Amino acid sequence: MKLLQKTLLAFAAGSLMTVGAQAAINYGNGMTAQPYVGAKIGQYDLDKADDEAFSYGIYGGAKFAPNFGVEAEYMTTNKEDFANNGVNKSEYEADVYGLYGTADYVFPGSNMYAKGRLGVAKNKVKVRDNISGNRSESDTGIAGGVGLGYNFNPNAAVELAYDWYPEVKDVGNRGEDLKAKGLTLGANFKF
Repeated sequence: MKLLQKTLLAFAAGSLMTVGAQAAINYGNGMTAQPYVGAKIGQYDLDKADDEAFSYGIYGGAKFAPNFGVEAEYMTTNKEDFANNGVNKSEYEADVYGLYGTADYVFPGSNMYAKGRLGVAKNKVKVRDNISGNRSESDTGIAGGVGLGYNFNPNAAVELAYDWYPEVKDVGNRGEDLKAKGLTLGANFKF
């Protein structure tokens, strides 16, 4: 699938999630879900890879209580060098799909907040090299992250986050599972 197609597919999925969140029922205590949708950019760091990849994606979710909610994301990367030993050059790219529970803590008297998330994600890494051709590995498992955010107004915020994703089997035949993590900067709009 081409990059533009992946991006449009991810954007459509995120839009559908927010439509569903807007239809959330009104609970007896008068609270309704507060949906949001956002975009993020950053770095994806795969152990043993020569270079970190540029990552970008979309995310959306809803808060069902002042400090708790759910969030889904799709993130992809550009191609970067996995290994280059002069004889065999290999490149990798990754896709991450995740569903998380979130918890926020707003610092008193401030627009700044801390955010944590924990859930399940699928991490798929594809490698292409001169000798072996294409191969990929993926794993679904526990993923999460921590970050800081700033609310510019009640409907717009930015977030800086450190995330970790499920390990994948070694795609470079180096004999060990590879850890994956990322650092992202995101912006979201609340409805």
